[in-house]
Amino acid sequence: MDATTEGVLDGIGVGRRGVVGPVRQVRGGPELPADEPAPADPEAAVAEIEAALAAVQEDLTARSAAAEGTTLGEVLGAAALMAGDPALSARAAELVRAGTGRAHAVHDAVEEFATTFESIGGYMAERVTDLRSVGDRVVARLTGQPEPGLDLQEPAVVVARDLSPADTSALDLDLVLGIVTEEGGPTSHTAIIAGQLGLPCVVRAAGATGLADGEIVAVDAAHGRVVLDPDDELRGELDRRSAALDALEADREPGATADGHAVQLLANIGTVADAERAAATAAEGVGLFRTEVLFLDATEAPAVQAQAETYAAVLRAFAGRKVVVRTLDAGADKPLAFANQADEDNPALGVRGYRLVRTMPEIVRDQLRALASARGQAGADAAELWVMAPMISTAGEAAEFVATAREAGLTDGVGLGVMVEVPAVALRADGVLADVDFASLGTNDLAQYTMASDRLLGGLADLLDRWQPAVLELVARTAAAGVSARKPVGVCGESAGDPLMALALTGMGVTSLSMSAGALPAVRHALRSHTLAECEAMAQAALAAADAAGARDAVVHLLRPEAREVLAV
Repeated sequence: MDATTEGVLDGIGVGRRGVVGPVRQVRGGPELPADEPAPADPEAAVAEIEAALAAVQEDLTARSAAAEGTTLGEVLGAAALMAGDPALSARAAELVRAGTGRAHAVHDAVEEFATTFESIGGYMAERVTDLRSVGDRVVARLTGQPEPGLDLQEPAVVVARDLSPADTSALDLDLVLGIVTEEGGPTSHTAIIAGQLGLPCVVRAAGATGLADGEIVAVDAAHGRVVLDPDDELRGELDRRSAALDALEADREPGATADGHAVQLLANIGTVADAERAAATAAEGVGLFRTEVLFLDATEAPAVQAQAETYAAVLRAFAGRKVVVRTLDAGADKPLAFANQADEDNPALGVRGYRLVRTMPEIVRDQLRALASARGQAGADAAELWVMAPMISTAGEAAEFVATAREAGLTDGVGLGVMVEVPAVALRADGVLADVDFASLGTNDLAQYTMASDRLLGGLADLLDRWQPAVLELVARTAAAGVSARKPVGVCGESAGDPLMALALTGMGVTSLSMSAGALPAVRHALRSHTLAECEAMAQAALAAADAAGARDAVVHLLRPEAREVLAV
């Protein structure tokens, strides 16, 4: 491969840090028997497959319990559900009874489901790695081969085609220097865990699985590259950057520009454990509580009281600060078992997010009632509660959400807002903001819908670049509407954690930025190093650019010199 011979593998970086260390490749899946005969006793073979699936499910459930309350634990629980899915077992049994060998039957059934997941796209496409990991573990048990994984004995850069939750849970994370994957994306399981742990990570690095064990590489997350046999200059650059980032973590002051213009710096969370970790940082609150993460393994709609207890724990963790809760963003690429829709030809444009109120209104109303109850349970010193609905498309839907929330008991100082993910809302932001207290831009979906590109298709990554001027224009239009209405407009998509983008967003009028807790120090430093006027100049320069690369370059050109090395530009 050209990238390998040139000594650099390009990919998508997660975080700002860099590290140098030896490669350790994660052991791949088991080999399928070349000439596996049809089972002499099909029913006995079916029973063996069912037993192997049950054993894998039991193992994943135990690992999920060990990581209870964390995002990893939730995703492991979802993987355990895959192993216990009766449809998967039934399809493998059909293949066995039709004459397919045990291992091939499991493999073929998994691949059929994987194809379906990939056609759905989004969250389901990113779960294909988890599904295939389940299949590999079952095949390994059936054929007596080692299960996939890696037993680290010394610090190393972990390299894999992709990492499943089971792979990650088996790693000694104290020995993981960084992570490199050939597949995955910036919102994949691997990227999320790396971001939470502050590990340098590069995903979609073509050629990564061709690296040899023991080969010394530099993982430069800020530039999205893996450098083979790094020289002393690069090693020194990465060491200086890490030291600078370590120093930035000591700054726990509220976010603001050099001349004192306040910009709230918030954390994204998905579980109570995420909240407790983020609350220990300098985050000024939560800008995005992804409540659907709590229910990935739920087969029935959660009871109001059970939800309320969880929400109350998060509100208590952030006492004196703010928590912005996103109501269930279920459907399409994030299906929940209790909220599944009938087959949709184009689920990304179907019943998802707040649109569940059209088909399952009680799920929406129960969650709102649970949030109202949680506010009372959390006590007087709890966090200030803000609630927003995802996938709002019209001013009418925004007004309906507010009325429904008020009826559910979310009154007396609870902020009610909407996610701006649909271009129609950005274009009509003035009217939408007339009916709500705030808005939050979900730049991942906004880019997907604006550019008509699935955000998980690697071949379309250039269209989904966060610097695309068309997307920036919609962000700027929404922020301007917020300034005019004197209502806050935040950003909680991937863009918020990019220090360069944070400067441009601030210049557009965005009032808060929500990101993984590990991204906060660099963003805080970027803001503190520039005045509001400088941020406004960066915003104008980015909006005037002809393409994404030009927009980013325009902001880089206006950076103060002292910020360049820390921001790795």
